[in-house]
Amino acid sequence: MGKLGEILSHPDELIPLLRMARDARKASRLPADPDLAFCYGILNDVSRSFAIVIQQLPNPLRDAICVFYLVLRGLDTVEDDMALDVSFKVDQLRSFHEKIYNKGFTMSCGYNHYKRLMAKFNIVVDVFLKLEDVYQKVIADITRRMGCGMSEFIEKEVLTVQDYDLYCHYVAGLVGIGLSQLFAACGLESPSVREEEGLANHMGLFLQKTNIIRDYLEDIMEEPAPRMFWPREIWGQYGTSLECFKDPANRKQAVQCLNHMITDALRHLPSCLQYMRQLRNLLVFRFCAIPQIMAIGTLALCYNNGKVFEGVVKMRRGQTAKVFQTCNDMGDVYRWFIYFLEIMEAKVRSAVSADDPSLATMRTEVATSLGHCRAALVQWRAAQPGSALALIRDWTLLAVSGSYFYYVWRLGGPGPESLPELLRPYAWVLEEHEEVQRAVSVVLLVLVFALVVSERRKV
Repeated sequence: MGKLGEILSHPDELIPLLRMARDARKASRLPADPDLAFCYGILNDVSRSFAIVIQQLPNPLRDAICVFYLVLRGLDTVEDDMALDVSFKVDQLRSFHEKIYNKGFTMSCGYNHYKRLMAKFNIVVDVFLKLEDVYQKVIADITRRMGCGMSEFIEKEVLTVQDYDLYCHYVAGLVGIGLSQLFAACGLESPSVREEEGLANHMGLFLQKTNIIRDYLEDIMEEPAPRMFWPREIWGQYGTSLECFKDPANRKQAVQCLNHMITDALRHLPSCLQYMRQLRNLLVFRFCAIPQIMAIGTLALCYNNGKVFEGVVKMRRGQTAKVFQTCNDMGDVYRWFIYFLEIMEAKVRSAVSADDPSLATMRTEVATSLGHCRAALVQWRAAQPGSALALIRDWTLLAVSGSYFYYVWRLGGPGPESLPELLRPYAWVLEEHEEVQRAVSVVLLVLVFALVVSERRKV
């Protein structure tokens, strides 16, 4: 009853789930070109949700970002493989940006789908070499900067929050910077987007910190040795080691450390919102905004939640589907951020222990972010022109569904005479299968009403 129970308890998520399933099927349709087919096929294997949003992008940007993602995923696979000799790994990370120009380049490393990616990396190289030169330069430059940055942390412990920010810059902030350059290079976004490296960096840091926080248990259990990036400056206030947080006896300290980590992540929100506000292309906007909403949603679930130390905490699939289907402008972003920030606010107000060291800072962060998003949403609504066509559509839907309900239930009296004279010859249609039609009329009226209310709330 797990998934069925979720749908029954959240019926508004059924249609988004069906639409997301449709989008996933579209994403699984591979191009005719065999090399591109491999790239998009392996993309589906290593990141299904990312594959959906990337497939919605127009070409040539779509292929460039697909290759960009796979090249960086290959680099990340080298970094993550703890079985590789350290000196060999450092050399591979620093030279990886050169290897992507070498036809036939492959490596034996990684696990599961990542092992297959590296074994057939020559195909990714072939597609990379077919991209326009402007895209190749961006991908190679970001790969170089990321590889050199990763090599710094192969044997270096993340001690301070400054170290933490630097590591996240190397592995995610640079991704945001590279994507901004690709958006501008293809002409879908203004050249000024390329210049906002600071804002793009915050976009990456927010996503990466969310992943690092959420994946505590998976990372600490990694074999042959864990690689953890929670900064000692934070976790050292709550325990003698990161491993001690697995012990249920230390759950209070573990949760307080978790709360501190999430509080730190929220400081990137203002810059993330500022970055998204400058985007003009709808498809690029969705590509950037959906992961940000997923991140704030994940943090809202993880905050003050000891289950992070027992397993994976993630959003309901139906809720994820709603995000995918209702993220088309900054109004949607503000509404989702407000929704998840209010969840955090409720926890801060009544669920978090009064002696939690980061509580006061978190209360300020949440209140500030909520105030900003609420004010921005009001301004955004005021700037949107009212749509007469949308209003006519909504009233027409309500009138038709309401009239159907009115006549099927004979609220105007029994018999054909209750119908307008024009419709009386067709009274027999309403009299056949009357009970079924009554049920249909109720469902139809409720659905139309819910749809209209939802659309009106956006205006």
